[in-house]
Amino acid sequence: MNAPLCQYTHRPPDTLPALAGRGPRALRLGEVLVEDGALSPGELDQALQLQLALDAPIGEILASQGKLPRQKVAQALARSHGTAFVDLSLHPPDPRLAGMIPAQDCLEHKTVIWRKEGAMTILACADPRKAATLLRRLPDTLRPARLALADEAAVNAAITTLYRADLTQLAEQRTPQAQSCRGWSGRRMAGIGLMVLLGLVLAGPFLVSKLLFWAAVATLAINTGLKLLCLGAALRRRRPVETTNHAVAEAPPRLPKISILVPLFREARIAETLITRLQRIDYPAPLLDICLVTEADDHMTQAALARTTLPHGMSAVTVPIGTLKTKPRAMNYALDFTSGSIVGVYDAEDAPDPDQLRKVALTFGQSDAKLACLQGVLSFYNPRAGWLARCFSFEYAAWFRVMLPGLQRLGFAIPLGGTTLFFRRDALVKLGGWDAHNVTEDADLGMRLARFGYRSEMIETVTHEEANNRLWPWVRQRSRWLKGYAMTWCVHMRNPVRLWRDLGTRKFVGFQLLFLGTLLSFCLAPVLWWGFAHFVSGGFVPPPAGLTPAQISALTVGFLACEGVSLGVYLAAGRKLTRRPSYLWVFTLPAYFMLATLAAYKGIFEMLRRPFFWDKTEHGVSPAEPSELAGRIDHQPGLIGNREMVAQRLAGSSGIARLNRVDNGQMLVERDLPAPIHRQ
Repeated sequence: MNAPLCQYTHRPPDTLPALAGRGPRALRLGEVLVEDGALSPGELDQALQLQLALDAPIGEILASQGKLPRQKVAQALARSHGTAFVDLSLHPPDPRLAGMIPAQDCLEHKTVIWRKEGAMTILACADPRKAATLLRRLPDTLRPARLALADEAAVNAAITTLYRADLTQLAEQRTPQAQSCRGWSGRRMAGIGLMVLLGLVLAGPFLVSKLLFWAAVATLAINTGLKLLCLGAALRRRRPVETTNHAVAEAPPRLPKISILVPLFREARIAETLITRLQRIDYPAPLLDICLVTEADDHMTQAALARTTLPHGMSAVTVPIGTLKTKPRAMNYALDFTSGSIVGVYDAEDAPDPDQLRKVALTFGQSDAKLACLQGVLSFYNPRAGWLARCFSFEYAAWFRVMLPGLQRLGFAIPLGGTTLFFRRDALVKLGGWDAHNVTEDADLGMRLARFGYRSEMIETVTHEEANNRLWPWVRQRSRWLKGYAMTWCVHMRNPVRLWRDLGTRKFVGFQLLFLGTLLSFCLAPVLWWGFAHFVSGGFVPPPAGLTPAQISALTVGFLACEGVSLGVYLAAGRKLTRRPSYLWVFTLPAYFMLATLAAYKGIFEMLRRPFFWDKTEHGVSPAEPSELAGRIDHQPGLIGNREMVAQRLAGSSGIARLNRVDNGQMLVERDLPAPIHRQ
């Protein structure tokens, strides 16, 4: 039998009012804190001035400044609402009641069933406004019901304990079955592959070699044409890529809350560096929520985070062990523990531009709801850490600074890049988050957004990360990417007619060029090498597919012309790099892409044997970012965990300020506005 409520709080049950907008409140939160001596009137006025600019709860502002611990704010909030505060760490919820409210409702409303007092249901919540909505939706079996207040971290911990199995299953199956690759059968695909191979053998080696050769030539020509179109778009571009086909609204009067997911797995060596980099982000702390996502069996990373004091706005979420271990599964699990209207993704080794989130907020605020995702530019802070890093640097520059902007201008759906991604939360939730079984979940999500009528666009902001500069780890990483590309193509091509209708002709063609064209270009590359080897060897190597010397010569010229186009793309993209290796390294890229062919074969083999295996890339191998990059970032100190009054940056010496709009990453401040009002 449950103990009475009065044993756990300072109020008897009959004085605990229901919080659904009906109960009177004697004092507001700020007044309670001043009355208790936890806050001076001057400190409250400063916090209220900042609240005018940020539109954040006053308790969140005070906690972000380090003025008060969160539990103290929760206790004062309980008193302001005339209810009780419950310490869930000492007095946890009754587990027998957990199944009466779905796990997602608990997370959405930051509420959990705490106790039954006779016919009365007591719910512990972190936010009375969100919980009031849940109260109105409770089934009759839980009525009458009242609320008690609890610390948000304690509520999340209680939900994790009570709903572990449900949350684990949701993380793995959040994406609808028809749009997921979790039903993938490597055995069935192996059978189809054997039948195709048998048919090719029966057709005869000569015919097979001829078909493969001309397929390789066609793929090369098509890919080169696409590069030419994207290069032309990049050379014409005089200003950052603009959003298209939507009305531009006024800039938002207030910044939105942004949640950042940072999946970590075996990242103990860079955990402290990661936190330092994230602290450089220049965004108001009350509006920034950074979630460090770790795996339950990754004890080394958890220990590294435990040794580090996380600043305000950063928290750690541990993903339970399930049937698979992938980055998208971890993000699906952590998503419901965040509350930002914009959800971003960073990798463990990322060093984003300090003003990046302000640009994201501005762009979303000036766009319609169909703009669901922004993709930043990725670059490397170790571009000279060996031959692979130098080639990787030019490849990334070409992809993010020429190809993706060009694809956007051509009206194609752009595949996403895995990090420095920012989503409208409502669109991300509507689509079912990330496909937990797809090892290239970013590219897949970009296509699913397009199928549902959303847009993804590039944004002019840079995140520096670590280039993979070791041979076999590079092959493993690339094989995972190409395996995910292949699985994404197979999943979306289950019903080609439906895909065509969803995307439209232009985007459907673009999908084939990007995914099928990329895979074929790497898999069929050895056929082209054969023809080129015949030409340069003077006939010592036999010609492919019975081609005449004249045909081989013409195709070799075409092959060199295609390489010239690729060279132009790399040279154009390299101009935009602040830390650029010598252009001479561009001429070694053909050898670099031979490794990608090896990675493609490895990925196809894994599709049959281990389709959902996540081949982890180890980070922290290269030294931290160079001093010039660190200095460029450090000159704009962030607001995360800043214990000084952030209002000083907004209001200067005049007293009251209001953030009116955002322009080019800068806050424009209006002064001498009417006196602030008290808001919860």
